[in-house]
Amino acid sequence: MFKKILIANRGEIALRIIRTCKEMNIRTVAVYSTADKESLHVRFADEAVCIGPPASRDSYLNIPRIIAAAEITNADAIHPGYGFLSENSRFSAICREHGIKFIGATPEQIDAMGDKASAKETMKKAGVPTIPGSEGLLNGVEDAKKTAKKIGYPIIMKATAGGGGKGMRVVWKEEDIEKALETAQTEAAASFGNDGMYMEKFIEEPRHIEIQVAGDQYGKACHLSERDCSIQRRHQKLAEETPSPFMTEKLREEMGDAAIKATLATSYEGVGTIEFLVDKHGKFFFMEMNTRIQVEHPVTEEVINYDLIKEQIKIAAGVPISGKNHFPTMHAIECRINAEDPYNDFRPSPGKITVLHQPGGHGVRVDSHIYAGYTIPPYYDSMIAKLITVAQTREEAIQTMERALSEFVIEGVKTTIPFHQQLMQNEDFRKGNYTTKFLETFKLK
Repeated sequence: MFKKILIANRGEIALRIIRTCKEMNIRTVAVYSTADKESLHVRFADEAVCIGPPASRDSYLNIPRIIAAAEITNADAIHPGYGFLSENSRFSAICREHGIKFIGATPEQIDAMGDKASAKETMKKAGVPTIPGSEGLLNGVEDAKKTAKKIGYPIIMKATAGGGGKGMRVVWKEEDIEKALETAQTEAAASFGNDGMYMEKFIEEPRHIEIQVAGDQYGKACHLSERDCSIQRRHQKLAEETPSPFMTEKLREEMGDAAIKATLATSYEGVGTIEFLVDKHGKFFFMEMNTRIQVEHPVTEEVINYDLIKEQIKIAAGVPISGKNHFPTMHAIECRINAEDPYNDFRPSPGKITVLHQPGGHGVRVDSHIYAGYTIPPYYDSMIAKLITVAQTREEAIQTMERALSEFVIEGVKTTIPFHQQLMQNEDFRKGNYTTKFLETFKLK
């Protein structure tokens, strides 16, 4: 087992990893930018190293500084958390070159799954259902028109190196193809330095359902059931739950089997997520694989009593997994609490937290790094807490979430708490009747 792990991240996920490491008697090293010197992950780690100024490119994305921090503190492994360098194959490779274990996928696995066109081809060969689309990348406007005609409108164009909704355009008729391709390529080039585009059939009224998987170094894999992530705004998830209210036992079995095929097809090492789009008829299609821990992993942990961070660390250390699939025995919901103003187009609201009261009680979990007097820096993602509730039934989990949200007091900045309170009271949400388009018609009061 590792003696010391450097956490190449910040905020709640860094604190989350530190907690598990302490329970495993593993020493921890926090890295931080000058903007995060007062953050709790810096306070609770055994050691802390400043790696640069606030801008991510100069700190949390600066590979030489992170490797240097690991070497001067004699860390034998690095946990990247999510975001930042967690799916950067170059970082994974550099860790390997320096004899430091990267707690995550290998460079080869990250590359295979990071490029969406090659990932889709891998899934096709493994027998995993994929969305009809282009064979590889699009080669100009005429190729795009020809492909769209073949698979039928509506179609969606996506950046091969994309994420977070960047470089994506839905097209409903041929005359809009040229402009959509041009704007999507421009956006993709600006966001990812890569304007490669591919095309897929646009799935109407879809649900975004992902399967949590784990694979070890010995060719074994298992799944830990599903999470429904359909409540999202501009492709950014806002709330998640497990089990999905849309799921049937037959569909869960079929999607679980497909996720295992996908995991074995890449000889995957670590915990990851196979993401699917599911249409209103229950047909599912592979969308992408995330080769890292997910923001929403706590809902899975709560319904199967399983520490996924601990599993990540054990797999990286060479401990074999049981290979047994896990299924939810309870119901859990997660609300992402962001420092954003939901009444002003979710505009970021950094600043000083003057008053804080976090909810508690049976069935309530809060993953957060904030405290009264903490100043939320403007340089990073606006998520400041995750509120998770768990109960025997979905109805009880919603009731507990309503109660917990009413107790969650954050003053000094705007937050998304009012949005979540209204979401929990929404009749369609309470019935489980929602898709990824749900928020397009949801009106805040």
